[in-house]
Amino acid sequence: MADYINIRGQNIEVVASDPANPTVGQIWYNSTSNTLKGGGVTTAGTWATGNNMNTARYALAGAGTQTSALAFGGNNGPNTGATEEYDGTSWTTNPGSMNTARNSLGGAGTQTAALGFGGDVPPFTAATEEYDGSTWTNSNSLNTTRAYLAGCGTQTAGLAFGGYNGTAPTGATEEYDGNSWATSPGSLNTVRNGIAGAGTQTAALGFGGNLPPRTGATEEYDGTSWTSVNSLNTVRAFLGNAGTQTAALAFGGSIPPQTAATEEYDGISWTTSPASMSTARSSLGGAGTQASALAFAGSAPPFGAATEEWTGAGSPQTKTITAS
Repeated sequence: MADYINIRGQNIEVVASDPANPTVGQIWYNSTSNTLKGGGVTTAGTWATGNNMNTARYALAGAGTQTSALAFGGNNGPNTGATEEYDGTSWTTNPGSMNTARNSLGGAGTQTAALGFGGDVPPFTAATEEYDGSTWTNSNSLNTTRAYLAGCGTQTAGLAFGGYNGTAPTGATEEYDGNSWATSPGSLNTVRNGIAGAGTQTAALGFGGNLPPRTGATEEYDGTSWTSVNSLNTVRAFLGNAGTQTAALAFGGSIPPQTAATEEYDGISWTTSPASMSTARSSLGGAGTQASALAFAGSAPPFGAATEEWTGAGSPQTKTITAS
């Protein structure tokens, strides 16, 4: 039988802790746990339960990544402006709460440079706020007052689209430049509220929502206009979102009833994952990428605090090697 050194050209490394970023096929011996381990990849996407949020709520907004996320706004009986930061393990409540407590708002950006806009106070608001990692500062308002809208992009290049303006669903699209909002001539083809969004200001994706009835309609935005593409497999509204225009993740939402279904978008079509969230819920927050996403809070009912972490197929994974 060939030795590992003759196959790989190196001895098995002995380490006290697992490598931070092992490569596929790398083998090592962990002297602390006395186990032989190796670097591989996940063969199918999975959800894992994380620590609960400090403030249970639904209809909140999210921003950032799976290991550096931000949750803000929502409703937990009354509306709240509570802001929490996630470090990949647990949530910490930031003393800097939003100036305008609200639910059903849009969000964009990162944990240290986020954007919150629109929502239901009540009445509906166009108020926009910027977060610097510590405090929220009021900025110029949206041109179209609304709630139940979607957002994506960054704090200096944000995008707001869809929603409900108090009278009817709207397809209005607005772009934020770090100071003010400008209305785009390109409106959604399918006017709706309860929509989810992913991507950037010039390469966005809008999916799901409520006309009514519920819809699985998906559209791509190129910075000027929206183009209709293939729909979600599970028609729903008030769902969670993560990722980019060509690699998006949709999870949860209301059909009704509430669902835990997860779908992946590859730039052409949606594929339903065999892995669903542990907690079916709608009006939840989302952050991260298609390969590494975060789902949190939502209407479960009545007010959820559950957090779940998604690891997509093909993502790096450390495996313990045992004798067969």
